Amino acid sequence: MSKEKTTGKKNSSFTLSGKLKDYLKLIKVSLSIMVVFSAVISYLLAPRVVEYDWWMITVLFVAGMLVTGSANAINQIVEKDTDAKMKRTSSRPVAAGRMSEKEAWVFSIVTGAAGIFMLIFFFNLLSAAVAAFSLFLYAFIYTPLKKVNAVSVIVGAVPGALPCLIGWAAGDDSLAVGGWVLFAIQFLWQFPHFWAIAWMAHKDYALAGFRLLPGEKDPTRYTALQSILYSLLLIPVGIIPYLVHMSGWVSLIIVTIANIFMLLQSVRLYREMQVKAARRVMFSSYIYLPVVLLALLMDKI
Repeated sequence: MSKEKTTGKKNSSFTLSGKLKDYLKLIKVSLSIMVVFSAVISYLLAPRVVEYDWWMITVLFVAGMLVTGSANAINQIVEKDTDAKMKRTSSRPVAAGRMSEKEAWVFSIVTGAAGIFMLIFFFNLLSAAVAAFSLFLYAFIYTPLKKVNAVSVIVGAVPGALPCLIGWAAGDDSLAVGGWVLFAIQFLWQFPHFWAIAWMAHKDYALAGFRLLPGEKDPTRYTALQSILYSLLLIPVGIIPYLVHMSGWVSLIIVTIANIFMLLQSVRLYREMQVKAARRVMFSSYIYLPVVLLALLMDKI
């Protein structure tokens, strides 16, 4: 009898652990943290935020995770059939059949509504409105558009950069120039970042019917040229924070070096045209964003 009870407890623990893992996969926790990180830094960069209130920072982080997680959950519901076809996404809970669409919808509605309500209650209506727009654009416009045209990448880059405006609006109760500068940096950054990922996974994406690369079929030099173009645009945009007095000369140097580094990685991709070069662009982009955002924050500390 004691053995049966013990086994029951283990099974219960395993089920709860598995369910938690599925919810973390549903919200794409690693991606969500990276997105919310930019919202928090943008909030701290807002002129009206003159001291670090860790309670408010935590609230913003949680609200951001809820809204972002909701958008990612809806994305997985809508794409459950295509996710099932791709090796890198076939283990997602809805695609694999471990979670029903109804459960995922309930989760996404509750988390999205809770995150937006927290932004209204603790911050302001403006930040909540931007968050709601970002969720809608990502889940209901970008997601279905991925199978129609590669312009979806441009559309998707908007909600991908809106966390900067959410954070800025939460801290400044406005959409002033500083917020738009941060939006522009994150908007441009996404193109070399995303196309590097699409380059490595293009066979999976093509099998699922996604049209994400600038070219019609396989990765081409045109794709690499597009990565170079957007990396190049980051250089003058990276100077704007200094010109509008958001940052000092030390931050300017760090941001400029980071932008040149991203450009060189994209040029290397054009020259080599290999998956390992695309992987370098991807990993460089992961490093780039926190380095740039923290460099901009450095002068305010």
